[in-house]
Amino acid sequence: MKLGVFTTLIPAILPVVCAAPARRDADNPPLRGSGSLVGYSSSNKGGGDSPPDIKYTLLPGQKEDPKIGSYLDFQKADNPQPIRGSTGADDPGPRNYYYDRINSDKLAPPGTDHGQTINAQWPMGQDGAGWARQENVNVMPDATLMAGVDMRLEPAGYRELHWHVAAEWSLVLNGSCRIQAVNENGETFVDDVAAGDVWYFPPGVPHSIQALDDGVEFLLVFDDGDFSEDNTFLASEVFLHTPKEVLSKNFGLDVSAFDKIPEDELYIFKGTPAPADIEKQNVTTSSGIVPRGQSYSYHFSEQPAHEVAGGSVKIVDPLTFPIAANFSAAVVTVHPGGMREVHWHPASDEWTFFISGQGRATLFTAPNAATTFDYTAGDVGYFPKSNSHYIENTGDQDLVFVEVLQASMFTDVALGQWIASTPKQIIADTLNLDDDTLSKLKTEKQYVVAGNST
Repeated sequence: MKLGVFTTLIPAILPVVCAAPARRDADNPPLRGSGSLVGYSSSNKGGGDSPPDIKYTLLPGQKEDPKIGSYLDFQKADNPQPIRGSTGADDPGPRNYYYDRINSDKLAPPGTDHGQTINAQWPMGQDGAGWARQENVNVMPDATLMAGVDMRLEPAGYRELHWHVAAEWSLVLNGSCRIQAVNENGETFVDDVAAGDVWYFPPGVPHSIQALDDGVEFLLVFDDGDFSEDNTFLASEVFLHTPKEVLSKNFGLDVSAFDKIPEDELYIFKGTPAPADIEKQNVTTSSGIVPRGQSYSYHFSEQPAHEVAGGSVKIVDPLTFPIAANFSAAVVTVHPGGMREVHWHPASDEWTFFISGQGRATLFTAPNAATTFDYTAGDVGYFPKSNSHYIENTGDQDLVFVEVLQASMFTDVALGQWIASTPKQIIADTLNLDDDTLSKLKTEKQYVVAGNST
């Protein structure tokens, strides 16, 4: 709703309404008009004498050829308009100006956008000792391969004992927590993880998470787009829905031992702070502990980033974290003006979470559909298998995001490497690039390219 329209009209309307005498029923016009209003009328003047006076200033990029497609920073525009070059037209409203400013590529898409792709962007919502935000096929119907949850636990807060049908991969965003599990062999596991670390729990393996002194926020990715955080198997619910006589027999305890079990699910709750000495929580069975090679945690925070011209990249996949058999991920940092190069993943869809900064991406789907989306911290992006895309930093701070694949190794095909590694004659005949341009192409992947120097 365009607030400016109503705030302008209300002062003009109110004096008239207040001054008008009460209308008698006999003077009140009927609900329907006269039949004489049908068709041609010589008294009908049509539209107004002049178009509405819409005041706005076009950004420099809006005056370019639409196919250049420069990013339009509408955050600082008083009255952003859906115009690029000779395309589009002004919009007097009503409109949601806030939404227009943070989604400039929806308001005035590049001239290279065409047709309709899937919706590849979703901002997570919030509810909620903590809270959880969720994305799945209910909000992104085409994101069928993976779903995600962003969760926060306050100090000593628990994500209660539980397990899933889906596999769970996690990246700690800030703070620290203690994770614990017991697998089907009776092997036990406990570890402390901090910002930048990763964990993985296979389907059916029961586990718990407790925030340490500074609290914790972590990203969870599941290998099922239909996954819902509300449909996990909770320890409290198992006890609630199992007859106490059965619990008594199962544990070899008196029925009265279960008189104080919770009357409802706990899900996220405040508990006793974990002891600083993790050894005090090491519990083992005759099976011992989970072997190091099958550990459920990976201290990704201690892995140095691979520096490139426009930022940095670091990868974790089953080659280094074997238990996470089908989860491969890259944490990417893009400096201002830089861009994650145009690429696609032949083996998997890509589920992306934006950790900080702002950016945009164009999803290209064969044969000729392309849509450009804008992203800010907390957004989810989704790019189907073999659909090309890039992620460009459109802000003045570093853009940081994580790309997650359902694959046994993190791989991609880079547009730049493909073109540069194809015989020059073929490229010249296909794309009409001249020899000077062809000589400047790079045969190695760039991962992140730097912004153009000015």
